[in-house]
Amino acid sequence: MWALPAHAMPDSFADLAAAQADSVVNISTTKRVKSVQGLPPGFGFPKGSPFDDFFHDFLRNMPEREQHALGTGFIISSDGYIVTNNHVVDSADEVLVKMRDGSEHKAKVIGTDSKLDVALLKIKASHLKAVKLGDSEALRVGDWVVAIGNPFGLEQTVTAGIVSAKGRVIGSGPYDDFIQTDAAINPGNSGGPLFNVRGEVIGINTAIYSRSGGNNGIGFAIPVNLAKSAIDELRRTGHITRARLGVHITDVDEETAKALGLKNREGALVPQVEAGSAAEKAGIRAGDVIISIDGIQVKKAHELPIRVARHTPGDKVKIGIIRDGKERIITVTVDTMPDDKVASRHTPGQTDKVRLGIVVQELTRDIARQLHTRVHHGVAVERVQPGMPAARAGIMRGDVIYRINGEDVKSMKAFTSTISAFKPGSVLRVMLDRGGDQVFALIQLPKQRNKN
Repeated sequence: MWALPAHAMPDSFADLAAAQADSVVNISTTKRVKSVQGLPPGFGFPKGSPFDDFFHDFLRNMPEREQHALGTGFIISSDGYIVTNNHVVDSADEVLVKMRDGSEHKAKVIGTDSKLDVALLKIKASHLKAVKLGDSEALRVGDWVVAIGNPFGLEQTVTAGIVSAKGRVIGSGPYDDFIQTDAAINPGNSGGPLFNVRGEVIGINTAIYSRSGGNNGIGFAIPVNLAKSAIDELRRTGHITRARLGVHITDVDEETAKALGLKNREGALVPQVEAGSAAEKAGIRAGDVIISIDGIQVKKAHELPIRVARHTPGDKVKIGIIRDGKERIITVTVDTMPDDKVASRHTPGQTDKVRLGIVVQELTRDIARQLHTRVHHGVAVERVQPGMPAARAGIMRGDVIYRINGEDVKSMKAFTSTISAFKPGSVLRVMLDRGGDQVFALIQLPKQRNKN
């Protein structure tokens, strides 16, 4: 069909775009919120105050207003199943799917996976044209890819580029393994398909790296191989049940490699094993270095949660480790991951005081409504100081910082603690919510410790 030699540059993507156009849909969401216009930030009374009940009754009786957002999705079955990003439909009261022919359908959210940022929708329709899911593992850096979506609400926009990198970790969550592409991806593309030259979906467009909110030639897509099992499980059960080992992990640095007598820095160091976990029961110990899972090499710590997540609780998994300079295989019967708990990456910290050049405040429900965010935790940026690290990274007033280096920022205290844990000169991978759009930024901390 469109199969080309790996080295060949396509003459045109017109046939691919025409063939896939009916499978790509526009998604619009509506969320009803209480109108709080006119109320100053922080308006209210202390909890327990005699006026507290009055204040909450006042808010409950305020008129509702509607917030609207746009995204993209793609049809995976002729009977109406559609895939998009979780952040596109999160907290929506109504989801509307618009087809290429202009017809509109109300969609039901079958299930979502917030950690992978995938959602499965269903519309009442039949004989739809579905995409074919490809093999993202077969992608090579430099391969041509095509994105079809609805950037800024402009329907059926086609952009092309190449795979810039694979296995990118941007701090979005525990299963970061993104395809990086220079195919133009902008707000509104979220949830749309990334095609290879054969017209197969090999990624789900999810995030951008931007200083302005628009395309800077760096976009990220979830590999479809990582999403396939989640999509299948959502279709069967409506929810995700993941397997876990019960270990905290970190990358192997040079000092650790020398201290443990390792030949290289590959693998995931285990600084902590949770009591009663599957790992502890199987005999994994703190200080072990995990080097493989099911015979597949683990080179970096972030690869381990991804490999474990492909299993079902109760599976027997062969874990290769190095202990006391010797390699061995331990069989672990993985158990079920509780909600909001992952095999976490642990980063030893310092107490260096750093300045990002921003003023932030806790993200409250009212502030989240005013900023039209899709996230419900983090810190809102009130002010950005020109010339400081945050400004140079493109952080803006009104942005919500909700994740730093893969760790959720759930409070002001957590934000302060997280920032202070990094050494001068470190680079922070920051996930932002900008008016409902997901944005990725890199903040370079000052190389000298601040004294004030």
